[in-house]
Amino acid sequence: MENNRQNCYEIAKRIYKLDKDVYECLGSSLGRTFTGDEASCIEELTRLLITRPHGHELQSEFALIGNMARTIKDKDDHRRMMTEYNEILQLLHAIPKGIGSVDILNENMAALNTSNLRQKFSPDDHLIICIGRRHGSAGTDIGFALADKLKINYYDAEIFKRVLKRLDAEKEGFADEGNYDEEFRNNMANKEPKKESFLQNFRKYHGLPVQDAIFFNQSDLICEMAKKEDFIVMGRCADVVLTNHRIPHISIFITASFDQRVHRMMELHNLNYKQAAHLLQKLDKKHENYYHTYTGKKWGDAVNYDLCINSASYGIEESVELIERMINKYPNR
Repeated sequence: MENNRQNCYEIAKRIYKLDKDVYECLGSSLGRTFTGDEASCIEELTRLLITRPHGHELQSEFALIGNMARTIKDKDDHRRMMTEYNEILQLLHAIPKGIGSVDILNENMAALNTSNLRQKFSPDDHLIICIGRRHGSAGTDIGFALADKLKINYYDAEIFKRVLKRLDAEKEGFADEGNYDEEFRNNMANKEPKKESFLQNFRKYHGLPVQDAIFFNQSDLICEMAKKEDFIVMGRCADVVLTNHRIPHISIFITASFDQRVHRMMELHNLNYKQAAHLLQKLDKKHENYYHTYTGKKWGDAVNYDLCINSASYGIEESVELIERMINKYPNR
C-alpha cells in the first residue's frame, strides 16, 4: 500500500512538472491545468491516483496537458514534452485500476466479430470523431486511447469547461487564469461584476437560460475548432451540431449490455450490484434527456451514428483498433 502511494506521488510530481513545463514553453500560465501551490496540487493528484485512477477528473486534466503540448512550435521542446507525456501515460496505465485498465471485453462475443469499414472524408477535411457512450461501457477510455493513438486532441465536458474559461479570461484581459478566478470570485461576492464575461454576454444576447447558453457556446466552439484541427470529442451532442453545420465527421456510439456495464462499475467504484445499477439508470436517463433536449433525437439510436460498438465484444484496445480501421485510409492521416 505504501509502495503504491509512493509510486503515485512520484507520478503526480511528474504530471505537475509537465504541466508547468508545457506552459513555460508556451510563454503563458493562462489555461494551466494546475494553478494552486505545488504541494497542494501534488497531494491532490496523488489522492486521485490512489482513489480514482480511472476517474474522468484525472483523465481530462492529463488530456488537456497533452492537447496544449501538441501546440508547442519549437520542435525540440515539442519532442521533449510529448516524450514525457507518453512516458507518464504508460505509468498511468500500469497503476491498478488505472486509465483503461478495467476492460469491458466479453471474449465469447468478441470471437464472432469482423469489420470492414471505409473512409468518409475528403483530403481537405479535418478528422473529427464524435463519440457518444453509455456510462460504464469504457467509452471514455476508448476515446482517450484513440486520441493518443492518432496523436490528436481529446475534448470532453471538463476540458470544454476549461477552454471556455480560458477564452473568457483572455477576453477580460487577464494574463493568468488564477487572477481571473480571484477577480471572478470577488465580483460574484459583491454581486456587482465590473465586467460582463463572455458567457454573460452570450446569455444576454440570446436571452437564454445559462445551461442553454453554455450549450450553444460549446457548439460554436466545436464548429470553430473543426475548421482548424483534428480531434475527438466526447458527447456534447457534437454529432448533431456538426451535421447541422454540414461539417464532415465520424459519429460513433459505444455501449454494452446493462449487466456488463453494472459489473464494470462495481469493479471501478467498489459498489454492490444494486448501487451500480441505480447509478447507471440515473446517468443513462440524464444523458438521454440532454441529447433529446438539444437535438430532438433519441440518444443511442443506431440510425443516428456511423458506427455503433458493443465494447464488450472487443474490449478497449480492440475497439480502438476497430475505429482505426474505419479511418486507416483517411488522406490526411
